[in-house]
Amino acid sequence: MPTYTHGGDIWTHSGVLDFSANLHPLGMPPQVAQAAREAVTEAIHYPDPLCRELRAAIAERDGVTAEQVICGNGAADLIFRLCLTLQPRHALVTAPTFSEYEEGLRLAGCAVERYQLPAERQFDLDASILEAIVPEVDLLFLCCPNNPTGRLIGRDLLEQILCRCAETQTRLVLDECFIDLTDGSGMACAVDGNPHLFLLRAFTKTYAVPGLRLGYGLCSDSVLMERLDDGAQPWSMYNVAQAAGIAACACRDWPERGREILRVQRPRLLENLRALGCTVWAGEANYLLFRAPGVADLKERLLERNILIRSCANYHGLGPDFYRVCVRREAENNQLIAALREVL
Repeated sequence: MPTYTHGGDIWTHSGVLDFSANLHPLGMPPQVAQAAREAVTEAIHYPDPLCRELRAAIAERDGVTAEQVICGNGAADLIFRLCLTLQPRHALVTAPTFSEYEEGLRLAGCAVERYQLPAERQFDLDASILEAIVPEVDLLFLCCPNNPTGRLIGRDLLEQILCRCAETQTRLVLDECFIDLTDGSGMACAVDGNPHLFLLRAFTKTYAVPGLRLGYGLCSDSVLMERLDDGAQPWSMYNVAQAAGIAACACRDWPERGREILRVQRPRLLENLRALGCTVWAGEANYLLFRAPGVADLKERLLERNILIRSCANYHGLGPDFYRVCVRREAENNQLIAALREVL
């Protein structure tokens, strides 16, 4: 049987307070839920395979053209499609980071090189990455903010990386799936004029709709976009997901409402974790990476109290006592803190 390696595994652990999936602290916007419910009645028709209305809504929201938008059955769908379409020979990924980049690359038969992010440097990317971007690197995956560290890549460094990738003809895939839950601005403004840049985004985190599988990419390389369309399963974007995405684009204040909560609750949770003897990395998204030195069974201890957290033991560069928790609302965070006090 396959092994489940991500957060949000409520199917194995039912009835838990889930801190393992990093979603907007207020959950799904009511307008999005309503749009999804209403769209079910239209399921007697095939969905629009070109996602025309959804792509137009995304384009307006992100400041690009509809031709520069491609939709996918979650961001993971686009990761695998990119790898299988581009067929890179040599790719570079950071470590630790989201595992699906390497999974997609290996499925495509690509050699993967890991660029280690040191814990003592807050797991931050710095200018030394530029030396690793050489002509032999066909594809570079970066995550901003990075998962599981929550750390942003500085804008100046991102622009240097973008220029370096242009010089080496390296395709840069920049995952910004959590960007709307940070105070970062994202790189959508760089899509025009940089055809080697592919921005990976999703509604999953910002609008708390992981079950609808709703991701998208932004890119000005029209040839690549056509090839990615050709590589998609027909009608892979369900009408319910498309309707939810269109409604989400109209919820302009939802990301900021989440950020307002995070600005208060993230430092509060961080301070409490440190007070319990944990080493915590000051992430800038809606989750925190921490280490409970020598405690390799913290997930199991908390499950006994019906709280689910994410073990990060399977991330390259991390160990069995590394964990990630979502930042939720105050009352829920209090439950986590109280349980941690009991078990640590």
